[in-house]
Parts: sequence; structure tokens; C-alpha cells
Amino acid sequence: MTVTHRRYVPYSHAHYAGNLVDGAYVLGLFGDVATEVCIRTDGDEGLFASYSDVQFRAPLRAGDVVEATAVVTRVGRRSRTLDLSARVVCRGRPDKGESAAEVLDEPITVVTATGTVVVP
Repeated sequence: MTVTHRRYVPYSHAHYAGNLVDGAYVLGLFGDVATEVCIRTDGDEGLFASYSDVQFRAPLRAGDVVEATAVVTRVGRRSRTLDLSARVVCRGRPDKGESAAEVLDEPITVVTATGTVVVP
């Protein structure tokens, strides 16, 4: 099972210089895709129990369109292990104009992780 969400990152979420967005933003997206996985597989929103091997690989910026994906890799009696990734698929281009943006030829992986969810 795979679940993917896409979201535009608004400028109101810029937290650091250069319109950088904090890593917690992506962890919130991972929680959203994990919740949908639990609903689809178990009819319950479930609970995120843990993250392991979280890797912040590239910056996420305001103006990006980010895609968060969860893939179920292990199914236990009450737990599910998920491979999680977040990729930038569109990026703002302020160098070309105030509202300029482009679709990236190659998405940029910004965060990867492994997560465990539990369901009743």
C-alpha cells in the first residue's frame, strides 16, 4: 500500500533566512500520510508510535510543492512499518520574478524516514 499527498508550502511557513521551512513541517506531512494508510488498511486513524532513521537531505523552501509518500513495508498484528519520503516537485523561482515557479525535471528528496504506526 502506498499513499501520497501533495501540498504547496506557503510563505507563512518560512522559518529561517532564505525562506527555509523547518524539518518539523515535513514530519507533520508524514503524520498525514500515515493516518491515511491506517484508515485505508484498518478503518482507524491509528497512532504514530515512532520514527527511526530520519534523514534531512535537502532544504524545503516556502513556495515549493512537496510530495509526501508512505509505503507500508511490514504488517504486524497491531503495528505497521512505513517507509516515508518527501520530495519537492515544484519550486519557486524568485530570480525570474516575484511569483515565478517551475516544475522540476527531477524531484528533490528533502526528507526520508522509517516510521511505525499502531492501530487498535
